[in-house]
Amino acid sequence: MNTKVVLVTGGMSGIGRAAALAFAATGAVVAVSGRREDAGATLVDELRKTGAADALYVQADTRSAAEMQSLFETIDTRFGRLDVAVNNAGIEGKFSSVDTFDIETYRSVFDTNVLGVLIGLKHELIMMKRQGHGAIVNLSSIGGQVGFPNSSIYAASKHAVEGLTKSAALEVAAMGIRVNAVAPGPTQSPMFDRLADFGLSGDVLAGIIPAKRAGNPEEVAQAIVFLGSDSAKFITGHTLAVDGGYLAQ
Repeated sequence: MNTKVVLVTGGMSGIGRAAALAFAATGAVVAVSGRREDAGATLVDELRKTGAADALYVQADTRSAAEMQSLFETIDTRFGRLDVAVNNAGIEGKFSSVDTFDIETYRSVFDTNVLGVLIGLKHELIMMKRQGHGAIVNLSSIGGQVGFPNSSIYAASKHAVEGLTKSAALEVAAMGIRVNAVAPGPTQSPMFDRLADFGLSGDVLAGIIPAKRAGNPEEVAQAIVFLGSDSAKFITGHTLAVDGGYLAQ
């Protein structure tokens, strides 16, 4: 039981990839899911070289109930338990004002950011209740605590993630299971790069952060590892901001 079994969804790039590597460096067994098989195979090799006791990639779309069920059945069959789960998969969608939004953007963002987390939580809690322990970390955002113009759908989805986190935490707090969230500020990642398409360049975003820079995925990953560790065993229902001081303003 000293070697933890960890799952990271959406682990192919950015914060998810950094979190998978950070857990690997602790000697954990690390499973990652995503939609790019070639990238998954490459990451598995890197996880093992980084120190993972074992590593596994499973192709799974978090929006698909069937694929997610298969993912957890694979983890259960191969490892027999799940100690830490990181619900990381998420998208930003197309930015627009409330009066110009389109239904497809709403469905895409909420299916990934909310339904995907909810399906993950369902299966994670089934496994963790059976074994009597576990830690779950959901990926929120500073947009889960404040609003931003032209990003109402994304912000609403991340507010929902924080609501799911608090409610699930209360359901299982007495069962030895913890549910928390991490809320990154602007963080160097493919998503961060795409924001330039909406006029939100790195310089603009970094300028609104008291620390005067964007974060990096490794800094967020360390917060995730902490919340998944025994060092955080009395922390549940909490959202930890990793934002260079943005929410303190």
